[in-house]
Amino acid sequence: MANLKSAKTRVRRNKRREKINATRLNAVRTDIKKTRAAIANKDKAEAEKAFKKAESSLSKAKGKRTIKANTASRLISRLAKALKNLAGK
Repeated sequence: MANLKSAKTRVRRNKRREKINATRLNAVRTDIKKTRAAIANKDKAEAEKAFKKAESSLSKAKGKRTIKANTASRLISRLAKALKNLAGK
């Protein structure tokens, strides 16, 4: 258990941040799943709408350092590629 006042503060702060980060990460995962589902259903309009939301949430998570920058870029790139392939067909 933390003894110093600053250490106790960090424990409290870390618990709060953990909840915030978990919520943000859950939202990102949901947006990615919705985009992939729309692409799988070959629904171009819905896929583009979902991709825009997923890209936004990934960028926000990257900016807040909930996820690593390269991970966000990789996910955005893969979703964009899948969306482009859907549009091409």
